[in-house]
Amino acid sequence: MSTQTHRLTITELAGCDGCAVLRVSGELDQTCEEFFLRTLGATVGAGHRYLVLDVTALVFCDSRGLNCLLAVRWLLERRNGMLLLAGAGRRLTELLVQTGSTELLPVRPTVLQALKGLPAAHRPAWPPAPHRGEGAIRDPRQPQPDSQRGTQAG
Repeated sequence: MSTQTHRLTITELAGCDGCAVLRVSGELDQTCEEFFLRTLGATVGAGHRYLVLDVTALVFCDSRGLNCLLAVRWLLERRNGMLLLAGAGRRLTELLVQTGSTELLPVRPTVLQALKGLPAAHRPAWPPAPHRGEGAIRDPRQPQPDSQRGTQAG
């Protein structure tokens, strides 16, 4: 399943009882923080104590985005869980280093390496089986692009 706003997309790539692997694509900043926190909060609320975020397609993350990541980490820690980032690019890595957040938000080069850092009982199968015909589900509060609007008979 995939959810998105106009600038941020969150896609579930794999999951099991206690863990979810999510791809975070686009820009994580003030305009997307509510959506990000609501979406990941719902994932944690569904029973996932371990989250691996594939951030290879995250093209921008500012201090507000960093605060969102730290908030999710805090939530998971309260549930004896863990947040791991996979595939952080140069800019995100620099932000983590400059803010002293590298120990709080561990980064692994790949999702597979991140999953190896979790208890075996909480690791989903990786790589996941391909899904056919799955499209992104848009945040209903965001306007749809013209190309995705349906036509209604009058």
